Amino acid sequence: MRIALAQMHMAAAADDTVTAVDRNLTRSIDLIERSAEAGASLVMFPEVQLSPFFPQYPRKRSPYGDASQFAMNIDGPQVHALRKACATYGIWASPNLYIEQDGSRYDTSLLISSTGELVGTQQMVHIAQAEKFYEQDYYAPGDGFHVFDTPLGRIGIVICFDRHYPESIRTSVLRGADLVLVPTANTLAEPLEMFDWEVRVQAFHNSAIVAMCNRCGAEDGMEFSGRSIIAGPDGSTVAQAGAGDELLLADVDLAGARAMRGSKPYTQLRRPRLYV
Repeated sequence: MRIALAQMHMAAAADDTVTAVDRNLTRSIDLIERSAEAGASLVMFPEVQLSPFFPQYPRKRSPYGDASQFAMNIDGPQVHALRKACATYGIWASPNLYIEQDGSRYDTSLLISSTGELVGTQQMVHIAQAEKFYEQDYYAPGDGFHVFDTPLGRIGIVICFDRHYPESIRTSVLRGADLVLVPTANTLAEPLEMFDWEVRVQAFHNSAIVAMCNRCGAEDGMEFSGRSIIAGPDGSTVAQAGAGDELLLADVDLAGARAMRGSKPYTQLRRPRLYV
């Protein structure tokens, strides 16, 4: 199947939050259409794609306050518009939004089918708290890793910081994922080559396809690096984007990844009773 990674910069909030969110939503829908026209079966997006990256500020010193203006509802107009676009263009999509649910707010990826059905959601599990990533000020932790059985194949989602814990992708694969999607917000200040290797090595160790889609462009004190990447189950780089806005396309074989995992010993010979 063909997968599309919608590497994009985000419209700044400036003085009009609604306009910024709407502009990002319009761009996202355009990328859904372009992905379908390019023959993709699935398009994924970067982390919190409709918002500025508000976690770069501690909540007490943020120009966005508690970021409530960016919190969306799973039944709200933005999700409805994304679902409608998937149905209109006949393509699966995994957007990532700031979702308020049951009194808490989460960094949440959605999985939407080509008929517009909301198949499921994945929330970030490990919540960072570091300079420029004050995420514990805004996100509640999710309850675990989910794998979705789809006509395209079995798909898992591991959000940004979660991928730094090998247990995240490994758990997704042990639960049957052939493809793991990683929406992220990587910056030029971070070890970019190491991040490439991190994705490739985990794809190799788990005999799975791993696709990491990043933001790009400058936002206040951060400059996002782009360089979205798709790694094959043998650890190869299937495709990689540059630094700017780009729709990265690649053909991947989910059944082939599953067959490779069955023929290699990495997951079958695990001895979990010996692990801490």
